[in-house]
Parts: sequence; structure tokens; C-alpha cells
Amino acid sequence: MTLPVRNRALTVAGLALAGLLAGAVPGATAATAEPATAEPAAAAAPDIPVTAVKQHLTDLQSLAAANGGNRAHGRAGFRASIDFVKAELDAAGYTTTVQQFTYSGTTGYNLVADLPGGDPDQVIMVGSHLDSVTSGPGINDNGSGSAAILETALTVARTGHQPSKHLRFAWWGAEELGMVGSRYYVNNLPPSARSKIKAYLNFDMIGSPNPGYFVYDDDPALEKVFKDWFTGIGVPTEIETEGDGRSDHASFKSAGIPVGGLFTGAGRTKTSAQVQKWGGTATAFDRCYHSSCDTTANISDTALDRNSDAIAHAVWTLTSGTTTPPAGKVFQNTTDVPVPDNGAAVTSSVDVIGITGAAPADLAVGVDIVHTCRGDLVVDLVAPDGTVHNLKPYSPSDSADDVHATYTVDASSQTAAGTWKLRVQDRARYDTGYIDSFKLTFP
Repeated sequence: MTLPVRNRALTVAGLALAGLLAGAVPGATAATAEPATAEPAAAAAPDIPVTAVKQHLTDLQSLAAANGGNRAHGRAGFRASIDFVKAELDAAGYTTTVQQFTYSGTTGYNLVADLPGGDPDQVIMVGSHLDSVTSGPGINDNGSGSAAILETALTVARTGHQPSKHLRFAWWGAEELGMVGSRYYVNNLPPSARSKIKAYLNFDMIGSPNPGYFVYDDDPALEKVFKDWFTGIGVPTEIETEGDGRSDHASFKSAGIPVGGLFTGAGRTKTSAQVQKWGGTATAFDRCYHSSCDTTANISDTALDRNSDAIAHAVWTLTSGTTTPPAGKVFQNTTDVPVPDNGAAVTSSVDVIGITGAAPADLAVGVDIVHTCRGDLVVDLVAPDGTVHNLKPYSPSDSADDVHATYTVDASSQTAAGTWKLRVQDRARYDTGYIDSFKLTFP
């Protein structure tokens, strides 16, 4: 079942982008709408009405209900969801393309929508996966991200925003099976088209009913765009770790494209410190994660509203002006390393290659450690020449969980190339944990 498109008075700025999609999505057929003349764009992003985002969620739930109760890859509910979103975007004047792929003998689909105009050599891309698991309609996971970027795209058109950079949105298939759709898209991009994507923003689960406010820390510049916005409304954030590498941004990151995004939590339990910070309860961020109860009742309106506005802020910020968002070169180790209780120090290592000369004076060191008492830990960065930079001292009065932080280190006296180590030692008894990941970002 395909829902009818609601009436909208929408305009789209700029000229049609001839030939870009033909290179961006090989073998796909594009449906192009003629752009209309628009008024000059506003200086700042407009408010994204949460009622409109919630209406999209209601539509997606209706599509699931009419098609076996879900919107999973290979099921009728997913294809109906693709058709619904595409019809909305076609009516708004986007150039839309449905890309087919095959996984486990079943046809899947990606939907790509380009706003006509903008610099074709500087593409800002925004995406969410549209599929659900088979057990339910998938309204938070990931109707929330899909609906928010849809309403952002429609708001861009409705307001006549004229971005300097080229703006592209995407809704991915088969993410729940291992980022299949987004990986297919990236792998089939010609090198010339891939190099034009200057940033990819991913939104997967942004309306969890017991929400946290998590920001991807994969690219410092993109991370700052979101953190600055949340700081402006007085909402603290944390680095996203639960879903790190488990959503569609991983497909782009592996191709060397800078990535960023937002997340409100899935099956993990909100800590007492996070309850103090954000409210809610010390239970799962999303009690209906991958379950049949992931319906429109499983959404925090406040989280959905805040994150939708943050998405619009990022789109307006990153597509304006003539400069490309700076991107650091990232070296990361995501292999878990157990930290023995009151034992010897352990290390996680990354090999820095392809960078000549000295390390920077503002080397970003991303540290993610899961531990039941972080005060027990001493955390050091060890440079290739053996120089030790203390990141976190032993602090027995700090009884909170985990270390999720990005430290800035003046490493300008050391050579960049070589093996860098994160060294962690537990200096007290009774608490345990592990190094989850270690990352260096060179500007």
C-alpha cells in the first residue's frame, strides 16, 4: 500500500544538476522535477515541526500494518515505505533515484534524492536506514531518523533554501542485515563521484523513549557542529559508543568520507549519572529495541524534536558558504582489550602511516573504556618514541562508570608516523572493564 502525498506548497531553488546522478548511482533511473524560482534562503535553519515528523511516523506505521506488520528488507512494507518517501520528495521537486541491489536472493532498494543546484564538486549527504527488523514496524529504529530527514528535506524545499554546496538525502535498505544497502551504494560509486562527497551525516534512532543525547565523534568538525547546537539549547551530550560502526555511516567511513551523526540509545541501560544529566530512568534507552512494541507509542517527542532541529541546523550550516568542512585523518583500533582488576597495564595500538613530519600540537585522542569505576584507571598515550602523555590520572574519589572522552594532546615534539599506544592500568580492587576503542585524529 502506498499512502497518498499530502498537499504541499513547495519550491526548490537552483538549477538541475545535469549528469551527477548518472555518475552517482550506476544503472539507476532518475525521476526529475523542474525546479521553481525561490526566495533567498534564511540565514539560519528554521524550526522543524515535530508534528510533521510524527505524521511521517504514523504513515510508516500504517504501511507496516497494511503489509504484515513490518518494513523489513524484501518485504512489501519496505517497498511501500520507499514508494511513500519517494512520492513526497518528487512532489517537492527533488531528483529522486531508486537503486536496486540483491541480498540473499532478495531484491532491496535504496532511495537517493538530490536537491537541484549547489556545487556538484562539494556534496553534503544526509542519510537514514528505512528498513525495520521483521518483528515490528520499526518506528524508532529507524522510522525516527527517516522521518526527521524527510521533513528536513521538505523544509529545505518549502523555505527555498539555496545551498552553496550540493545537498543529497538517502534512505537505505537492509541496514538491519549489516549495512547492505549503503555499502552497495558506496562500493558502486565511481571514484570521481565518491571524492565529491565531503561529509555524510547519519541518523539512526533519534527518538528513543528514555533518551540520551549522543554525538558521533568520527570527525571533529562535524562533531562540533552538533555539539555547538546542543550547547546552545542547554542540553549536554556524550560521545556515541553503543552503535559505533553498526550503522550506515560505517560504509562511508570505510571509504575515507568524513562522517557524523546523532543517536538517542538502543538496548543499553541508562546509567545513574546519565539519568541525572538527562532525566528518565535507569533502564534501557529503548525498551522496545528490535521488538514488536517499537510503534509510534515508543517515541520521545522531546528527543525527536530536538534532534530534528539539530539535523536542520547541520544541513543549513554545512551546505552554506564556499568552504569544505575540514576533515581529520583518523586511525582507530576497535578491538576490545580486557583491563585486569588491580593488575598490569594493557595497551591498544594504532599504526599511523601516510603522515610525514611532526605530530600536531592539537592531536585528538578518542578514548572509549567500559569500566565499573573509572576512578581506578590511569590512562596514558604513548608516542612512537616512548614519550608518555597522561590523559587521565588515578582519581579514587571518582566512582562513576566508563571513560568516553576526546583529549587534546600537544604531540608536536614527536614524529607522527609509527605505533601509538593507549595504555590503561587499573590501580584498585573489585572493579573490571575493557578498552572498547582508541582513536587518533590528525587535523
